[in-house]
Amino acid sequence: MRLKYLAPLRHRPPPARILSAGCLAACLLLSGCAGFDTPQAVGTPESELVARLGQPTARYPLAHGEHLLEYRRGPWGQQTYMARFDADGRLESYEQVLTMEKFGSIRIDHDTKEDVLRTIGAPSETAYFPRMRREAWSYPYKESNVWNSLMSVYFDDAGIVRKLENGPDPKFDPGRGRFGWILR
Repeated sequence: MRLKYLAPLRHRPPPARILSAGCLAACLLLSGCAGFDTPQAVGTPESELVARLGQPTARYPLAHGEHLLEYRRGPWGQQTYMARFDADGRLESYEQVLTMEKFGSIRIDHDTKEDVLRTIGAPSETAYFPRMRREAWSYPYKESNVWNSLMSVYFDDAGIVRKLENGPDPKFDPGRGRFGWILR
């Protein structure tokens, strides 16, 4: 009698599989439509780029009327694209900025929060460590387009970069936690 009631359940896929398949399909559909990783032509008017990619996640003014548009995208927030426009509203450059090269351009003991925002965009997460008197901004990214990594930028109370720290992204190894490797 018990098997009779369980038999129909064996043919249903577990909810996790349905959810995973649905998320994968949604990501593929959205990534195919958006085309954020497609090169954008230099000289493209800002209005045309916004019509193609949608509203940016942030806008940062630069000197002489220039500005940046930030597009945070990708699965797990591992991509941020920056579109740089001249004073006439024409595209000068378009690049994915969550890379080791961009992180390496951040100057410790010199750059400010504003400099970091203009270099790699807004963080996915922030935290404050009172004992250290440091604020940390976290950026998930694909290191070498392979490893799920997390870069943390630490600021002092004056908003100056004091440290950068790179490591595996704990979202992809939930059993370990952020500092789980220390405890093992």
